[in-house]
Amino acid sequence: MSIDSVLVCKYCGHDGPPEKHQVKEMMFGTGETFNIGSCQVCGSLHLLDIPDDLSPYYPPNYYSLNTLVTSGPVKKLLKRWRYRFFLSGLSFFRPIFGQWMLCSQTATSARIADIGCGNGQLLYEMHVAGFSNLEGYDPFIPGDQVIAPGLKLFKKPLAQIEGTFDLIMMHHALEHMENPEEILRKCKGLLSKKGVLLIRIPVSDARVWEEEGVNWVQLDVPRHLHIPSIAGIKSLTERLGFKLKAMDFDSTAFQFWGTALYKEGIPLSKAGEQYFSEAALKAWQQKALLYNQQGLGDQVCFYFVKSESD
Repeated sequence: MSIDSVLVCKYCGHDGPPEKHQVKEMMFGTGETFNIGSCQVCGSLHLLDIPDDLSPYYPPNYYSLNTLVTSGPVKKLLKRWRYRFFLSGLSFFRPIFGQWMLCSQTATSARIADIGCGNGQLLYEMHVAGFSNLEGYDPFIPGDQVIAPGLKLFKKPLAQIEGTFDLIMMHHALEHMENPEEILRKCKGLLSKKGVLLIRIPVSDARVWEEEGVNWVQLDVPRHLHIPSIAGIKSLTERLGFKLKAMDFDSTAFQFWGTALYKEGIPLSKAGEQYFSEAALKAWQQKALLYNQQGLGDQVCFYFVKSESD
């Protein structure tokens, strides 16, 4: 797309000139500058100059492609009991993969697909907790892998996936795919009748975007091809025949310390949260929780089901 062209919003469909911003690639600090456009109607963000080849921006040291970390027998047992206690309400300690699985109300025997699975770490933690029918899909992994019985990874794009699933997850994956309408339409076809589509994604409604602008860490150009507003993603999913079951702001202190690094010109690959004091990190985490409660956080977990008419 030419940076001078009119923007057709991939979420609300508005056709008009976008508000433009120049953003630097900061995860690896390449120094490249990219242009993003903000839809004048719904506020969704779009990368205006998408590289022809994105593979160089997903090198082997990209965070989701790191080596899988496994657990020993004792730790596996503890993690499984931790999840069981969490489900029973006897423990306030949520499983390592978060509490969103409880919100999705998915059984451990359900067929589950993780789109954009990376090294499969999330699926591995779910497997250890007791989930037994897990599949991961990612075109950037080295090849197909069988991690454990009931846990397989496939090197293939969404378009090549077949079958039906009780839960399809996209944890910070949709924003990496060029055509969200095409992706969500495909996901709908892969969902079982009562299946759930879980999408965790940055949102342009974030207060940190309003306050910090082009330094916002989750802009992540050129890997993030678009970032929807809440109104934008609701508009698209409703048109496609989805019903929003629930949504939960789940942003963390990362929105603040990552942005602080970028403001100082420090690539994310060169430093992490350890760069900051414990007091600063604690204050940012409390601020993140407050923003989530106020609906101002920078990422949301959406739970969609098929509309009753479908």
